[in-house]
Amino acid sequence: MKEAAAVYIRVSTQEQAAEGVSLEAQEERIRAYLTLRGLEAAAVIREEGISAGKPLSTRPGGQELLSLVAAGKVGHVVALKLDRLFRDAEDALHETKAWDKAGVALHLVDMGGTAVDTRSPMGRMILTMLAGFAEFERGVIRERTTLALRHKKAHRQAYGPTPYGYDRRGDVLIEAAAEQATLDTIRGWHREGLSLRAIARELTARNVPTKRGGRWEAATVSRLLRNSIQLQEA
Repeated sequence: MKEAAAVYIRVSTQEQAAEGVSLEAQEERIRAYLTLRGLEAAAVIREEGISAGKPLSTRPGGQELLSLVAAGKVGHVVALKLDRLFRDAEDALHETKAWDKAGVALHLVDMGGTAVDTRSPMGRMILTMLAGFAEFERGVIRERTTLALRHKKAHRQAYGPTPYGYDRRGDVLIEAAAEQATLDTIRGWHREGLSLRAIARELTARNVPTKRGGRWEAATVSRLLRNSIQLQEA
């Protein structure tokens, strides 16, 4: 009799568009692996547009997977790669340690052309190493993103939503005179000791428009005072 396995497949829309890592392609690879190992898919959990940066227990499909494991309905969890399940090493090791105690094996179908099965000591050691590398990769990506954003701000290049104090002309940010004057006023009030709430209240009372037409809030004022592109003029 075949042993029951929970199949977990995940893709972000960005990955699917840029790299073609479709849910269907992952499932096809995994089903071939199940046949080879004599396992049966008791459940196929599909998550689309969900980042692996979120802990497994906070994703809808992740919660379903953990419920199946907790209920003892599966003895195996199968994913194409570790980053389909985890990017955070602590999350990966915490969850898989609990699975190991419950007698549930994790299978990673394609790790550099070979499969990893945590039922063996070697498989568990490789998993620990892979979890560390996955978190390292995530940290490198975050650092690169931060540096790229810092470069764009320093050179007045457009990034994300147009920041207060600027208008967008193509890929370049041009100072908006009225908003720059408001920024100067906000900085002056802040130096004089006015609270963020008091500044927001005064701007609202004077009918000063926000960037998107909403109300001035203390959090909005705080962001303006902290955003490095606005601080360049301070």
